[in-house]
Amino acid sequence: MVQMEPFIAAVKVEAAKIDEYMRADLARLQPTVDGLLQEVLDYGLFNGGKRVRPLLVVLAARLCGNRDDEVYRLGCAFEYLHAATLFHDDIIDNSEMRRGKQSVHKKFGIVAAILAGDFLHALSMATVGRLAGGRGLEVFCHATTGMVDGEFMQLRNATKHNLSELDYYNAIMMKTGLLIAAACEVGAIYGGGTAVQAKALRDYGVNLGCAYQIVDDLLDYLGDPAKTGKAVGNDLLEGKITLPLILSMGCADAKDKTRLMTILATTTERAKYVAEVEELIKKYDGFSTARQKATDAVEKALTALQFFPGDKVLYERNVLAGLARYVLARDK
Repeated sequence: MVQMEPFIAAVKVEAAKIDEYMRADLARLQPTVDGLLQEVLDYGLFNGGKRVRPLLVVLAARLCGNRDDEVYRLGCAFEYLHAATLFHDDIIDNSEMRRGKQSVHKKFGIVAAILAGDFLHALSMATVGRLAGGRGLEVFCHATTGMVDGEFMQLRNATKHNLSELDYYNAIMMKTGLLIAAACEVGAIYGGGTAVQAKALRDYGVNLGCAYQIVDDLLDYLGDPAKTGKAVGNDLLEGKITLPLILSMGCADAKDKTRLMTILATTTERAKYVAEVEELIKKYDGFSTARQKATDAVEKALTALQFFPGDKVLYERNVLAGLARYVLARDK
């Protein structure tokens, strides 16, 4: 049993400092931006969240030898981009709630949510360019364009009922893994890390993002809606083909495979079949196999941390290791 308390306490301390820098940013912007925009940003940015992406920037820079507090400002850029994607995603998915509160577009309207997301995207790019230079901005922009491409890939996979495991990994890498990997790599660039160190941190981020998304897929079927904030089988209802289903389809007999494909082709009544799909996934060990793949990804992430030995970075290494283990243990 992994002890999460020391890790959680450390994350809370760092998250509070990141929030402090974000609030200072908003205060600095206040004289120059519209009052409604300021209200939307305050509501959307400080509506919960563990600040994982900015935390990765900070810890990566420290692992590479830079303990300058200015790195918190750089970390904020990743939270700004993350928030922007949530503002827009909630519109695309017509999500009414986010972290137990009204989503931004439900509270302020679609136009305000889109514009606020655009503003945060621009602010994030300006911040990365100023603090991490051209190379950092290149990595950051590669992540942002890849995220959009990943959304299009997921749309295409859903309409074609694409059940390729490779395409699944490509889609989650672009949608989730790229930004997490970029946070680690940009932190390394800011910290003055070597090419080897930057690659190790990027590898950590890629595998962390992969494990995170697979666990998300598992929670969609197996999680408690009171904790996840989503109905069981929500991904299936939206037509998203996730890893447990892909793995089950890969080894299902002809009868069960045909049945699953028939359910996927039913666009208006999928809610009636969520329990049936869950039972078929269990039948073919889709959940346990997906869990093992998430575990393997976490082990690869932990292996990447071996490139940062020594007591000087013990705290940072332990927090990153704790974060990787937390991804497997989380229930929301």
